[in-house]
Amino acid sequence: MASQWIIETVGLRKSYRDAEALAGLDLRVPHGAICGLLGRNGAGKTTTLKVLLGMVRPTSGEARVFDIAVNDERSSVAIRARTAFVGEDKDLYTGMTVAQLVRFTSKFYPKWRTDLASTYLAQFELRADAAVKDLSRGMRTKAALVLALATGAELLILDEPMSGLDPAAIEQVLGILVKHAGREGTTVLFSSHQLADIDQIADHIAIIDRGRVVVDGELDEVRAAYRRIQFVFESAAPDVALKAEGILTVRREGRVLSVLCRGAHANVVTEAQALNPKGVEVLPVTLKEIFLETVGVEN
Repeated sequence: MASQWIIETVGLRKSYRDAEALAGLDLRVPHGAICGLLGRNGAGKTTTLKVLLGMVRPTSGEARVFDIAVNDERSSVAIRARTAFVGEDKDLYTGMTVAQLVRFTSKFYPKWRTDLASTYLAQFELRADAAVKDLSRGMRTKAALVLALATGAELLILDEPMSGLDPAAIEQVLGILVKHAGREGTTVLFSSHQLADIDQIADHIAIIDRGRVVVDGELDEVRAAYRRIQFVFESAAPDVALKAEGILTVRREGRVLSVLCRGAHANVVTEAQALNPKGVEVLPVTLKEIFLETVGVEN
């Protein structure tokens, strides 16, 4: 029976001398998902992607892509044959024109889609006779994305794919990624520190902190699990320690007691009602708030 996960890691660890980049990372990405990988700089995002691609060997734990273990050289070759990768550096052969670069790359992919290459070159306004060395950083990013999207890959792994792009180009690329994934059935895993990009197109998220996944799941379900509850009092909010399960933070701001919780927020409301607040408001929480809370950054 085929696994429901296109990517699965269990207890994944990677150490560099005295530093531990991955500290027991458990990550699961379902087939057909657009999964955003979030985390602060140094959280382990890039190391995770490199392990999945066979570019880095894990210290311990298990990682599988297409239900294939990544631990040996032959496995990593089989995985890369079905995967397209765009790294943050967008390394391209600068001695070629765009057309030469496309022809050169196409020879490595049996499922290469000439139709998609032509379509995306036109949409990104990349001239076939343009020298790669003369392309701006943003145009190099677009060229790298064209090459990845035209491979016919089942899995697209992107590491900070929007670097070098202006806001209009980012909107264009995000739209193309969504349409491509929906039409071709491609699974997309992309690492970004731009919360807005992930919030706009991802249907699945994983937040990494200190080499571990601290939040993951379908984005709508993750959002639905969190609530901010604000209790308004006639005078200064009381300094109390609420005990209801799922409370993440409690802040006093003048007459307002603000509680961020995950799970059964009704229990928090019931407990705080005993303090006789003047008003109670239950509010949805943004992805930004969830991210800042789970990685321990004050917002």
